[in-house]
Amino acid sequence: MATLRQFEYLVTVVDTGSFTRAAELLHVSQPTLSNQVKALERMAGGPLLERLPRSVRLTPMGRAVLPHARAALADAERARSAARRAAGLEGGEILVATVYSITLGVLPPVLRAWHGSHPEVGIRLLEFRHARELRAAMAAGRADLAVGPVPEDWEGPVRELGTEEFVVVLPTGDPAPVDHRGRIRLADLADRDWVQYAPGNGLADILESACAAAGFRPRVTVRTEQTAAAPLLAAAGLGPALVPANLLPPGFTDRRLQPDPPIRRILCAYTRPEPDPLTTAFVDTLADHARV
Repeated sequence: MATLRQFEYLVTVVDTGSFTRAAELLHVSQPTLSNQVKALERMAGGPLLERLPRSVRLTPMGRAVLPHARAALADAERARSAARRAAGLEGGEILVATVYSITLGVLPPVLRAWHGSHPEVGIRLLEFRHARELRAAMAAGRADLAVGPVPEDWEGPVRELGTEEFVVVLPTGDPAPVDHRGRIRLADLADRDWVQYAPGNGLADILESACAAAGFRPRVTVRTEQTAAAPLLAAAGLGPALVPANLLPPGFTDRRLQPDPPIRRILCAYTRPEPDPLTTAFVDTLADHARV
């Protein structure tokens, strides 16, 4: 019995007029392509193609078979599309829960890649200030998946995406001391007034914890609700800011220094125990494209 792959080989050879070009388009070797077409001809009971010096053409038997080959491929594509729609892979909407900084720093290339491969599937972002709120939203069933720090005691699948690095942002020319590796100790900034995030923002907790580990509590000159504003306020001279490195916009020219010791957090995607195919596909896209 003829296979869909053999029909695809026949149609591609006819459409391109060349075994060589068809093999390139199908990403197979020319001998493989030729052998499969010959197998189809044996099944059909005679030659389907006439091999000419610079091209190929259909034989009368080939002209009879070609419409059926095209119809079989079209039927297979319709069946595939119906299955994908039933599984939620075409059409509809996926709900992605995350925290503010990840929307800005991690997700843009993911969303671009997803839209390119699944243009019929919409994305709705549910954004939260803190990882605790994110986990609670997922536990309450408000989203299909969450992207954020690794949750505690989560029963469903958790897929690690990478480690997010934090940097200290200062204005160009700031005299803060750095070591021979270009790193800075937070303790050397203990006497500064800091740009801090609003209460309830998870990044505010990260700064407080990092400074506490360095032996001081940061004085605050300004608090911002907007995560993306922190590096800009720091660059304007309002005080150092601790920000995820991936949050800095392209072309950012002010000082960005790695803290010593490093400040990092592991990011992941997590879902409920039995994610649907659409959610699984989005997690795969995250793993391939997340900017971490």
